[in-house]
Amino acid sequence: MVKKALITGITGQDGSYLAELLLEKGYKVYGLRRRTSSPILENIEHLVNEIEFIEGDLLDQGSLLQAVKQSNPDEVYNLAAQSFVGTSWGQPVLTGQLTAIGVTNMLEAVKLMKPDAKFYQASSSEMFGKVVETPQKETTPFYPRSPYGVAKVYGHWITVNYRESYDMFACSGILFNHESPRRGVEFVTRKVTDTVAKIKLGLQSELRMGNLDAKRDWGFAGDYVKAMWLMLQQEKADDFIISTGETHTVEELVDIAFSHVGLNWKDYVVIDPKFVRPAEVDLLLGDCSKAKQKLGWRLEVGFEQLVKMMVDSDLARNTLRIKN
Repeated sequence: MVKKALITGITGQDGSYLAELLLEKGYKVYGLRRRTSSPILENIEHLVNEIEFIEGDLLDQGSLLQAVKQSNPDEVYNLAAQSFVGTSWGQPVLTGQLTAIGVTNMLEAVKLMKPDAKFYQASSSEMFGKVVETPQKETTPFYPRSPYGVAKVYGHWITVNYRESYDMFACSGILFNHESPRRGVEFVTRKVTDTVAKIKLGLQSELRMGNLDAKRDWGFAGDYVKAMWLMLQQEKADDFIISTGETHTVEELVDIAFSHVGLNWKDYVVIDPKFVRPAEVDLLLGDCSKAKQKLGWRLEVGFEQLVKMMVDSDLARNTLRIKN
């Protein structure tokens, strides 16, 4: 019997890698997407004929009820959100509506239309914010430092609440930073690799950055979506940290990216105060031992390999753009 999955946020980085994984495993994949005049399908262009799209919005409860009814899913992956930390200060209310209340709307739709479906919530390491212990574990208290982090805490706890209140199979993956060539260019990793590619090709002259000392636990999105799937294959719903267990500074990221194309980053990087966050998260480092032990999850792509992969992808994309 073919398994069915409904993915919100399917056109994003994680949604596209997850759709690929599930299709490879023989799933029937449904993707919830908001109606726009020009659909943004760059990440899933190669999959559009294999995915059944359903129009809907996390803020429109009726559309979510209809989406769950239409797809009748065995598994629901809620990846949709206002997912950029920087934007959350400028749009805190929208971030709260989509990233927090949107989770409740999705859980409620599943509870009412398909209560036996397994539900995955995309939680975030930004919930730890001003960390109270290092490394961060599943039991580490949250101390979010942005409207995005606060909204993610709500989404996380409402998922726990529905699990405990309604006996739903609902779990959260507390994913630390995970990147790929499909990452949006507003995120620091992709901003760096795309700009490095443009500088190498003579399309740009400098890279403007904020805090180079911030440390992050960066992994490859393609590895992390495997953990999402593994969580929903367990007999009992639980929450897991997904991370690499090692930390790197933004300066290391910049150095590797520039060195990969034979350039010295110090010749091109300009520190710009406007890119410094109102409340910075200085260090995030996850302890993923529970996921390794209970899920059998393993990393396949290391940090340096990831950065070089992203630079190569941006070089190829920008070279193609020049030719066209």
